[in-house]
Amino acid sequence: MKNSILLFCTLCFNTLCIAQKVNNDYLLHIHKTSTPIIVDGLIEESAWKEADVAKNFHMIVPLDNRPATQHSEARMTFDDKYFYFAVIFYNNKTKGPYNVESFRRDFSFGKNDNLLITIDPFNNLTTGFSFGLNAFGAQWDGTMFDGGKVDLSWDTKWFSEVVFDEEKWVCEIAIPFSSIRYKKGETQWGINFGRLDLKASEKSSWAPVPRQFPSVSLAYTGSIIWDSPPPSQTKNFSLIPYTYTRINKNHLMEYSSDFNIGGDIKLGLSSSLNLDITLNPDFSQVDVDQEVTNLDRFELFYPEKRQFFLENADLFANFGYDNIRPFFSRRIGLGVPIDGGVRLSGNINENLRLGVMDIQTKALDNDGIPKENFSVLSLQRKIMARSNIGLILINKQGLKINEDKHPNVNRYNRTLGIEYNYASSNNLWNAKTFYIKSFDPNHTSNASTIASHLEYKSTHWYSKFQQEYVGKGFNAEVGYIPRKNYFKISGLLGYLFYLKKEVKLISHGPSYYQEQYFNALENNTDILGKFNYEFNFNNRSKFKFIFNHLFVKLLYNFDPTQEKISYLKALTEHKWNTVGIEYSSKPQSLFTFNFKANKGGFYNEGASHEVFTEIGYRIQPYLSLNGIINYTHIYLGDPWNVRNYWLIGSKTDITFNRSLFFTNTFQYNQQNKLLSFNSRFQWRYKPTSDLFIVFNSRDEYFIDKKSWSLTFKISYWLSK
Repeated sequence: MKNSILLFCTLCFNTLCIAQKVNNDYLLHIHKTSTPIIVDGLIEESAWKEADVAKNFHMIVPLDNRPATQHSEARMTFDDKYFYFAVIFYNNKTKGPYNVESFRRDFSFGKNDNLLITIDPFNNLTTGFSFGLNAFGAQWDGTMFDGGKVDLSWDTKWFSEVVFDEEKWVCEIAIPFSSIRYKKGETQWGINFGRLDLKASEKSSWAPVPRQFPSVSLAYTGSIIWDSPPPSQTKNFSLIPYTYTRINKNHLMEYSSDFNIGGDIKLGLSSSLNLDITLNPDFSQVDVDQEVTNLDRFELFYPEKRQFFLENADLFANFGYDNIRPFFSRRIGLGVPIDGGVRLSGNINENLRLGVMDIQTKALDNDGIPKENFSVLSLQRKIMARSNIGLILINKQGLKINEDKHPNVNRYNRTLGIEYNYASSNNLWNAKTFYIKSFDPNHTSNASTIASHLEYKSTHWYSKFQQEYVGKGFNAEVGYIPRKNYFKISGLLGYLFYLKKEVKLISHGPSYYQEQYFNALENNTDILGKFNYEFNFNNRSKFKFIFNHLFVKLLYNFDPTQEKISYLKALTEHKWNTVGIEYSSKPQSLFTFNFKANKGGFYNEGASHEVFTEIGYRIQPYLSLNGIINYTHIYLGDPWNVRNYWLIGSKTDITFNRSLFFTNTFQYNQQNKLLSFNSRFQWRYKPTSDLFIVFNSRDEYFIDKKSWSLTFKISYWLSK
């Protein structure tokens, strides 16, 4: 089996070739200005009149073979401290009100008229920075990885203004050189400008991008040519102290309060390498997890939302696959206080990236948890045009373990992995192969995993073949591996028919996906066959028809309702089919609507149907209302009979301006007998400096457990 995987990977990588940058001919010269630039959105300075202009944007959607109908222009200049952008988006073809969600930072790309700027300072076509604005001036920024993905958890200081009228909207931006990282002396950077105009249902960019890829794809950037190198960067230093006080009431009606101080330190060791230190971190202001109805046999995945773990997360968290993650930061510090942590991350040079993280947690002896240390080392070496080899080493070390206080705790758990990522220069092909092995005192045999895939994505065809093997003894305690002891093969093939004329329907087409799991004896244990037919409309609404066929042979006793009523026995076999539909309304409407429904069989020759509805309404840009209603009905026979589960959630997001936000989230989960409420007030009184007031309540009404907390937190960004 392993030999077949290695042979497959070798054939894949030997047949893929290296090519030069696609948009080499798209060049924009940037000249230094000697006159001050006032960031007011008026672009009246002489430097803007003398600057080169990036214009003649290309349409990406609905059709990528013609010029954009809505005209756009972009200009750049710089001085000793900042580089500047002036971008004008004209409404020469389609006029009307602008579409935005709110003033909130890091808005949803597809629901706002917006500008996105893609910057590749190292010209490596895989990493960089992205900055953006919506039509009402809300900011959007993130670090880029994997050639087109954006990590929005990264916030940095920069300045912008937007002015608009019926004819156009104008963006003026100043980004401090100290806010990003770049190679010293480099006079050519990758660059692209993207525009989404919802009223015209048009996405466009300066350097052309095929419609199957995001407009921020680094493979399709043009270039800016500096008339003199950007200034050398000094060792930037930032101190972000915080303090909080919290009042708690637990389910025993006992009150308590606590007060703490902590902070973060950010130090730029070089022009491209950052050191981050956190002491007594507090994450009370992060978004709450979304409740789900859980009918799955394996552990569910919840995304990380804590700031310290999110910055440069791709170096640590992107190793492996979604269901084979050797490092999953939510294993650290959830329910266990963190003393502090250190992270060193960034580019050592143009071809080598480094990530080092070390976290120390406290002991909770009453819960059987010792003091623990978590450390991660990640290296990423670029090879060929857009490919890399990665190495990761993870160590979880128990400290001062007492067998009486800490039973069943491993003294250590370690994971070592190596992977190869391939991406062609035109982004049509990508592939991955990796090998991971775990080490701990109790698992010594079959403690490895090996997997690979090959993917192709053109305008019409898309396909993916993937295979995975996870050994029975594989035990990555700081990872997310919900299933072990299996061999899996999966394949996807799809085709999209594009209409040649601009009509209501842009594209439609079928796809088929199948996955099969085998146990150690190479017997089928799971089969999923999934047929889709999708329709994509010019107004950005979507409709999909789905047919699923499932076969499951249970390897363990399984409680299908999670209510401890009874269980389905191991080695029993279950087959069923389901049909479903999905619909997403056009995002430019003030009222939006998403709908999913499926109906069919279930375990134990049972039946199920599920309806999911998400509705939204906005009074832009001040108020956004969102609601979720999920109803699940299953029939399993005796002793479960009929089970009905409601999941209801609502979120009210008020943005008074670009500095003042108020969010309220309510969730009801009938399956878990849970009512929860989260209310969060945020005042960004200075750039990246915040005051938070957060109220949380949790009512486990079935067992009469009610608790709440009220937190006041303030942070301040001091920088040199």
